[in-house]
Amino acid sequence: MATSAVGPGFLTQTTVFTQSLGASFGFVILTSILMDIGVQLNIWRVIAVSEMRAPDIANRVLPGLGGFISALIVLGGLAFNIGNVGGAGLGLEVLTGLPVTVCAALAAAIALAIFLVREAGPLMDRFAQLLGLVMIGAIVYVAITTNPPATEAALRTIAPATIDFTAIITLVGGTVGGYITFSGGHRLLDAGVKGPEALPHVTQSAIMGVSVASLIRVLLFLATLGVVSQGLAIDADNPTASVFQLAAGQVGYKLFGVVMFAAAITSIIGSAYTSISFLKSMVPSVAEYENRWIMGFIVLSTLVFISIGKPVTLLVWAGALNGFILPITLGTLLIAAYRPSVVGTYRHPLWLAAFGILVVLVMTFMSGKVLMQQVAGFFG
Repeated sequence: MATSAVGPGFLTQTTVFTQSLGASFGFVILTSILMDIGVQLNIWRVIAVSEMRAPDIANRVLPGLGGFISALIVLGGLAFNIGNVGGAGLGLEVLTGLPVTVCAALAAAIALAIFLVREAGPLMDRFAQLLGLVMIGAIVYVAITTNPPATEAALRTIAPATIDFTAIITLVGGTVGGYITFSGGHRLLDAGVKGPEALPHVTQSAIMGVSVASLIRVLLFLATLGVVSQGLAIDADNPTASVFQLAAGQVGYKLFGVVMFAAAITSIIGSAYTSISFLKSMVPSVAEYENRWIMGFIVLSTLVFISIGKPVTLLVWAGALNGFILPITLGTLLIAAYRPSVVGTYRHPLWLAAFGILVVLVMTFMSGKVLMQQVAGFFG
């Protein structure tokens, strides 16, 4: 879940919003972490107890709803995956000097190789864990070299000078929105971690997933804040690469390549796996040839990227789009948490449901506010 969340869009969003909000972006991160944990705990617990994937749960709530949600998740996952392929290509381009389209194809080939293995699940898990550690190590080094104003960051995390609703929606959507929130839940289900007896494991996994993604977000925020506080100009065309290069010169630039490649290729795998897991419930034949479908999803994403590319702005707004989808999916599973036909005799904690409802209301309100701002801007 963590490495699915930490993709090219995640890196770009963090850099762009730190540049615009400065130390106050710490408040956005803190708010998003609290919301992320509430979302994950609610959704993963219902999936584990019901022993069903999200589309099947949604159909128990309202016939046909599972197909609608699946369509949203798969389309959103494809949009994200095009950016993931581009990000992996960009990372390899920095490391090898080859054209970005060639590098994107090479990255896709590496991802495809994992699913050529008959039992791809354990290999996918180990690969994601290893590259997650690589990302953390590289970003820690860059954060230290920038010498960020940690005291100001801590102060503004509690008392922000400004609050940006778009940033909150984008961060929550980019961390637990769309397909990402189900990546870990469905993976645990496929690994046999299910049933009421598995709830302690599920709770621990959900919190750890959010914690790892948030740690990377905080480290990148501090690294970028250190660059911004020095008054250095960040390149708008490739903001994250610019931060790494300004922080540590050519070494930093190469580290950016490592981080971008690691973030992107793990997200390629997570996006493809989770998107196809939704189709498995809707189309029975998909389960029989799951690895082939996942590989086809990766190939399609790569071909679209090579054909049309994916700009930085779209990477940022992909997270916001997932933020719009989140109230629908979370709201559906909260209803399911109190349906005996879904969870049997399980009693969902009232405090957790209340927090989930609060997240649905807040995300719906903020999404509506942002939408009205965009409409006003379009006609104004």
